Amino acid sequence: MSEKAARCLGSMFQRISIAINAEKDRLSELDGAIGDADHGITMSLGFMAVNAELTKLDAAQALPSEIFAVAASAFLDAVGASTGPLYATAFRRASQALKADESLSPASQAMIVDEMRAGIQQRGKGQRGDKTMLDAWIPAAEAAIEARARSLEVAGMWSAILDAAETGADSTSSMVAARGRAARLGQRSLGHIDPGAASAVIILRAMKDTFVNDGAAAHP
Repeated sequence: MSEKAARCLGSMFQRISIAINAEKDRLSELDGAIGDADHGITMSLGFMAVNAELTKLDAAQALPSEIFAVAASAFLDAVGASTGPLYATAFRRASQALKADESLSPASQAMIVDEMRAGIQQRGKGQRGDKTMLDAWIPAAEAAIEARARSLEVAGMWSAILDAAETGADSTSSMVAARGRAARLGQRSLGHIDPGAASAVIILRAMKDTFVNDGAAAHP
């Protein structure tokens, strides 16, 4: 079972990397309006590094918690900017939580989303409304927890997660940035979608595609 679960997560990180790479110009363009115009490049480099390290693992022996631990280290090594520690902490939190449930069950999937949210919030000290990636991650995590409470099936759970993330990311265009480089712009940050929230949606969409399409084979 752990081999199937490890392969599922390997596939997930590949999907994320491909999706981020395809959107990196759009992400950097969004960042250009309120930041350093390098968010797409940074995220692309980070996930390429993750996948390069994951190819060195033996999927037959690896546990899901190990996959996330490797991802945390690889992302941090590749991305020195603020995004690096945020996602490294997110992956590390997911890794720690998975040690108690390596099954990638629907409950475990919901836990991954919430632990990633917790890691980003722990490291970045942000909250909803700051015009950051948390404006996508917080509603996504809330949707995951609610879906599990209602015992939704995997497809329904991930649809709710992604819908919440997309709505959250879109809402950042009407916010004034309170954190990060964009905060220096004050009112001029209005009217622009936060690039971190936009990339969070891409990540969550790739996670949804993986768990809905491949995840059934990864857990009993």
